[in-house]
Amino acid sequence: MKMTKKELGSSSMNVKWIKKDSVQAVIMLAPMLIGFLLFTYVPIAYILRYALYSSNGFKETFIGLDNFVRVFARDAAYWNSLLNTIILTFGKLAVEIPLALLLAVLLNRGQKGTGFFRITLFLPTVISAAIAGLIFSLMFASFNGTVNGLLQDIGLIERPISWFSKKGTGLFVIGFASVWNNFGINMIFFLMALQSVPKELYECASIDGVNTVQKFFKITLPMIGPTFQVVLLNAIVGSLKMADLILSTTNGQPGGKTEVVMTYVFKYFFGYDGRSIEIGYASSMALVTAVVLAMISLIYMKSSKKLGQSF
Repeated sequence: MKMTKKELGSSSMNVKWIKKDSVQAVIMLAPMLIGFLLFTYVPIAYILRYALYSSNGFKETFIGLDNFVRVFARDAAYWNSLLNTIILTFGKLAVEIPLALLLAVLLNRGQKGTGFFRITLFLPTVISAAIAGLIFSLMFASFNGTVNGLLQDIGLIERPISWFSKKGTGLFVIGFASVWNNFGINMIFFLMALQSVPKELYECASIDGVNTVQKFFKITLPMIGPTFQVVLLNAIVGSLKMADLILSTTNGQPGGKTEVVMTYVFKYFFGYDGRSIEIGYASSMALVTAVVLAMISLIYMKSSKKLGQSF
């Protein structure tokens, strides 16, 4: 079937407009793509290189895989910090995610004052993790902390508790601070997902005699499943990369027992807290940590496939 001259002219003009739009799109995206390449893949390339060297930033010596041998065979402190990270991450998320979901469900009812409580509960998220760590380190201070004073006033303790002198209580304070600092953003995500659930489903369920608990597990959770999957993944990855909160509360004390993997790598990379600068070794630890985080994320994604499927 032959095309007329008019049709050929219009099709050629459409092709020109498409090409013009494509060029404009590339030009608009170029700064962001260049920045992404410069600040993501270039540092990764440098880390891959430095992991094979013994380097302090000035002097470099090629040592091959010795840094990785040191990580796996001679550095028990690194694996202890990784274990602390996993314990802290999943311990705090066991509180943070259910709390955020519960508050989102309550706020979604549309009662009076919902807007006020929504803003109030979200406010801790605006505060940086470093400042949150300073606040909680002062609140849980051994002798003049607000928490010890309150517990003594109501008669629960006789002497002040040294919260940061033991691993268990130190990790508890860090986890408490992290939950306070992060539950608000997860609550907002859950609230947005709940508001997208059709009300007709609940009305039909009420007609069939379904109670509130059954509605939650049979309707609400499946419908917000994809959002729940993404929120939980972001929370896991974000918690595994936690560093500034620990540095501003315990700084890994006592004796490195509350050290997490990111603060451990940070201290070797920048020569912090009395350590010598070892950029090569820090790079190798960063690569091992990245592989561990990727494995945890992959396991989670495979085990949570059902969450990503709604009705």
